[in-house]
Amino acid sequence: MNAPQPMTTLGRYEILAELGQGSMGVVYKARDPALDRVVAIKTINLTLPKDELAEYEARFYQEARAAGGLNHPNIVTIYDIGRSERVAYMAMEFLEGEELRATLSAGQSLPPVQAMDVALQVADGLSYAHERHIVHRDIKPSNIMVVRDGLVKITDFGIARMRSTEVKTMTGTILGSPKYMSPEQVAGKRADERSDLFSLGVVLYEMLTGQTPFQADSIHGTMYQILHATPPAPSVRDPELPQIVDLIVAKALAKNVEERYQSARDLATDLRDCKEMLQGRSAGAAALSATDPGTPPPPSATRRQDKVLTLKSTSAKPEDSVTQKPGLMLAKAFDSYEATMRLAQMTGMEKELAAFADTVPTRAAPAADGSTTPTLRDPADANHARAPRADRTRSHTFLWMVTIAALLTAAALVLFR
Repeated sequence: MNAPQPMTTLGRYEILAELGQGSMGVVYKARDPALDRVVAIKTINLTLPKDELAEYEARFYQEARAAGGLNHPNIVTIYDIGRSERVAYMAMEFLEGEELRATLSAGQSLPPVQAMDVALQVADGLSYAHERHIVHRDIKPSNIMVVRDGLVKITDFGIARMRSTEVKTMTGTILGSPKYMSPEQVAGKRADERSDLFSLGVVLYEMLTGQTPFQADSIHGTMYQILHATPPAPSVRDPELPQIVDLIVAKALAKNVEERYQSARDLATDLRDCKEMLQGRSAGAAALSATDPGTPPPPSATRRQDKVLTLKSTSAKPEDSVTQKPGLMLAKAFDSYEATMRLAQMTGMEKELAAFADTVPTRAAPAADGSTTPTLRDPADANHARAPRADRTRSHTFLWMVTIAALLTAAALVLFR
């Protein structure tokens, strides 16, 4: 029998090489003769029953057109969509780099600053897409490319929905990677923008620790853990990680969507602050090691540096904060509600903290006798801490003047008695 001839053209594109194969089709490196540029082409097999084909193809074109309207540095650019025989295809920007999946395949974690930078760029790209009401639905390391100078690109916008369980394929199986699915996806509920943030939280956890947070011997076991298990805090697996990293990851992995980050922009803000803190801590450690051991480090000159020193002091946690509870649950230090409250306090977001506390049922910390007491600070204390220095100075001056006047009066009474 004659072997099938390799594909040489697809629409107007000249096929140069096959880059890989996936569950949806083949990825090619191709040349666009009209513009004389190299592109990547992802094909989507259309070998479906006739009654499903029309709906499937219509959805593909709808998603691809929406994704084609995205223009952001952290999202791969889609140039064209088309169809040839039983194959639909999408021509997109050709990227020379490496999938994040390849970087993490050896089970090695990334340096914390690099992990935060990758997650930050993904969050920025998701924020842009979400503001245009486009949800990716399949954020995972194989859909994140790291290219030149550390630039990160999100791929597979437009065909991620084709991998969802909403579409029944000839395999009859769940497509995609269950390890990165959100609880609402596992439960078969509608996935909105916050589902992407949960998946990004899983990717961030893996970058920081070299392991995914939900692991089991089967797909169903993994899905059960996503729904019910709380993973160890990243600092349990890497004690060098500061507390703020645990808080960000815990909030991203909240199973209740109302306790999770509500927007990619909010997540990006915390990731950016954390990255700057980690960079400042590294720079401070390097400067400290270069100074004389007997010489104290120079005083911090900016509020940002003060936050770095605060971060260093809060990174040490008591032993009970990393002690796992029986079963699948974890220490209170990794509870999503507690993470939100402590993260807001650490970053000075009092207003946001108060607004969040109003939307979540009150929780309290257990006392030694078993009773509970509120864990939030008295707002009066915060207002007192923010009292202007000028007001306090005037108060001190007035007290000194009253004291001096009293002394002079007493002296006059003694002299003229």
